[in-house]
Amino acid sequence: MSDIIQLLPDNIANQIAAGEVIQRPASVVKELIENAVDSGADEIELIIKDSGKTLIQVVDNGKGMSETDARLSFERHATSKLRTADDLFNIRTMGFRGEALASIAAIAHVELKTSTDDHSVGTEIIIEGSRIVDQSPCSFPKGTSVAVKNLFFNVPARRAFLKSDAVEMSHILEEFYRVALAHHEVSFSLYHNDKLEHKTGKEKLKSRIVSLMGKIFNENIVWAEQDTDFVAIQGFVGKPQAAKKTRNNQYLFVNNRYFRSPYIHNAIARAYQELIPEGYNPSYFLFFQVNPCDIDVNVHPTKTEIKFKDERVIYAILHSTIRKALAENYLTPSLDFDIDPIFNFDSKPQGEIKPPEIKINPDYNPFSNPTAAPKTGFEKPQISSRDRNNIEHWQKLYINETDAVSQQQTIEQTDSFEDDDEMLSGAFIQMYNSFVVTRIKSGLMIINQAAAHERILFEKILSKIEDGSQNCQKMLFPATIELKSSDAEIMREIMDELNNLGFDISDVGHNSFIINGTPTDFSLSENLNEEIEKWIDSFKSNMLVAREDKKVNIAKSMSKNLAIKSNRKLTTEEMEFLVNDLFACSVSHQSPSGKTVYKMISKEELFDFFN
Repeated sequence: MSDIIQLLPDNIANQIAAGEVIQRPASVVKELIENAVDSGADEIELIIKDSGKTLIQVVDNGKGMSETDARLSFERHATSKLRTADDLFNIRTMGFRGEALASIAAIAHVELKTSTDDHSVGTEIIIEGSRIVDQSPCSFPKGTSVAVKNLFFNVPARRAFLKSDAVEMSHILEEFYRVALAHHEVSFSLYHNDKLEHKTGKEKLKSRIVSLMGKIFNENIVWAEQDTDFVAIQGFVGKPQAAKKTRNNQYLFVNNRYFRSPYIHNAIARAYQELIPEGYNPSYFLFFQVNPCDIDVNVHPTKTEIKFKDERVIYAILHSTIRKALAENYLTPSLDFDIDPIFNFDSKPQGEIKPPEIKINPDYNPFSNPTAAPKTGFEKPQISSRDRNNIEHWQKLYINETDAVSQQQTIEQTDSFEDDDEMLSGAFIQMYNSFVVTRIKSGLMIINQAAAHERILFEKILSKIEDGSQNCQKMLFPATIELKSSDAEIMREIMDELNNLGFDISDVGHNSFIINGTPTDFSLSENLNEEIEKWIDSFKSNMLVAREDKKVNIAKSMSKNLAIKSNRKLTTEEMEFLVNDLFACSVSHQSPSGKTVYKMISKEELFDFFN
């Protein structure tokens, strides 16, 4: 048998590796900005065109590279951050594997310009699909510029799976926020399609949070800090009253590296227990400083998963740190044990103070009741209201013979009219405040009220978006909402469709929007800012799952958040309207999110249950 195993060519190997490291334009942004931070730069500029599909460029004023280093940087596993295997356990830089630039160069057109202090002339390198097209000297100030053009030009399948410009830009902004928050001592600028989106100076952490996330955070976050031998924790946590249903604005960093951890998030959520409503989430911007040998950052290609040497210690320290921060800012309930609340020391005694007196009645007989009638020994015992209620419920378990016959006659009469439409109409009951049960000719129908209402709203919203020119109720006092940059990009993309639905929304710049009117046909929350943030969050989640038409996605997002929820009591009229509207839909058996709307139990199945 001939040999069949062979080594892959470098260009194919690089494309395969690129699939692990570079998943979308935001991945390129992350790698390039982190390299700029590692270079010692204190000014970094990010330039984006067409949400990264046409151009991603990062310019820094770091130490730059020599001609040899510039060329070698595009080779796989070429890095300046590791020398021996032991260095893996002492990593303090953002990058260390030496895969990023090689992966990027394998799937894009790359132009690199760099220069150092000790060289009067810089170096320019042009690469297309891992192939060096040109290398020449150039005039360039100290630092590095990496321009990535036509991303995935030679991997059309990967390019076809990119989402809309708004969604891809939201991912780019998220990566930008993560690095900018971790390095508030560095100035950052972000341009998108020649428009300045963000510009920050060298500032304190709180100022950086406010400049990136919005002015609302200026008053809604408090400082949290704890220093121990194992870990030092510091950062800001949101006030309980500022909690939201979405999980935006939750950032964890270890040694200035962003990471995700459901376990650590649970410690934070527990600290807010009983302080925020169920289903709401706090904001937090927390930084952990840990000895590098106590963590493992080489777990995942994106380096967002961290393994701690002892997570339980981190959990306990973090939980107590947040509880302490909330208590110090009077955000947790507390008891004053120094003053008994029954005493009022501010009140002054009225009139003359008299000493207490003890009076004795020598004729008092504790066994006599002068107001009660003489007892005969046959009186009915006194029963409390609680005992009376229990007795009544127990008595309901037993039916005398006359009542049983009466009920049987009622059942027989009902069965004789099973084909009478009048007997079938208007018969609705609600179970567990979540399901509507109604009788039909063939048996019973059980309807999931939340899924049914979601289906009704979906078709209603989609129809109105496509028709346009819907009725708008002007607001007496227009509402101004401020969104984070990534959400503002989504809002600009869907604003025309929302206005067709009956909204009157205007973009006033700086990620702020004015709502002058709302549709007359929908019941909206009083907190429009939070409501719209939930729609946008659902819109982004839907885009990650499937490539759907924008109008369909909007209808899905809105119907999911506006639909009545389980555990909601409905009147008979509401149940009747719900059922009628459901079966007027083009699709009635399934909700837009894929849930089963109703289940039918036939008469035969009912009888089979008892045979």
